Amino acid sequence: MNLDTRLSDVLHILLHLARATEPLTSEVLARSMGTNPAVFRRTMAGLRRAGHVRSDKGHGGGWQLARPIEEITLLSVYEALDRPTLFAIGSRSRNSGCKVDEAVKATLSETMLRAQSLILERFEKVTLDQLMPS
Repeated sequence: MNLDTRLSDVLHILLHLARATEPLTSEVLARSMGTNPAVFRRTMAGLRRAGHVRSDKGHGGGWQLARPIEEITLLSVYEALDRPTLFAIGSRSRNSGCKVDEAVKATLSETMLRAQSLILERFEKVTLDQLMPS
């Protein structure tokens, strides 16, 4: 199973940007994510739309935070990434007509929704400054 590491990667980038004293280029930041600059820029597009980062082109340009990390929650970053899937658990079949299958699907769906709700509730309470190592 391939893990979606975008949230973790972006949080890493945002914390580095918080410590940076000058803009950082897509090339430098992409290297730290283990990807190429084009993929990096696509990943960051939602964060720019959300107002978390800004970027300038040309000499002296690059990426910077657009607001203090105390104002950026895990939830807002997660949403800026278009809410990646939190769980990789799924149902065995789609429409089998089997009562057992329907009961399994209903229980798994309800449980996953509850778990997701708890995670998002926690994400809303955590700001990036709380993740910054001392």
